[in-house]
Amino acid sequence: MLRRTARRVTQAYDNALRPVGLKLTQYSVLANVAQDSGLSITELAERLASDRTTLTRNLRPMERAGWIAIAAGADRRCRAVGITKAGQAIFEQALPLWQEAERHFRRKMGRETAADLRRLLDEAMVSASE
Repeated sequence: MLRRTARRVTQAYDNALRPVGLKLTQYSVLANVAQDSGLSITELAERLASDRTTLTRNLRPMERAGWIAIAAGADRRCRAVGITKAGQAIFEQALPLWQEAERHFRRKMGRETAADLRRLLDEAMVSASE
């Protein structure tokens, strides 16, 4: 049920972001990198609760699109992800679309229920990590 719900919610956000050509996964990357440019791929994967291999595969099209840049990090084994001007611009276009999708979701669920769901999902994520 959780996976089915996650797919449906992802589809709703993907639809909301479609006018700017982003998927929710790409928006999440841009949002995190815009907030803290220069994150290592490992740090970004941890923030997104993703594995490095999947994240690296998802970063390639974003790098080709010119939204992010991947450069050498603090040491030779580390690579850092930064947002480009084009990435910042697409993120700024996507932000109000994402915010409207969030408002719509909260209205449909009810503010209190949406807050309870967020709390329960946080607990589930922690429990699954242990």
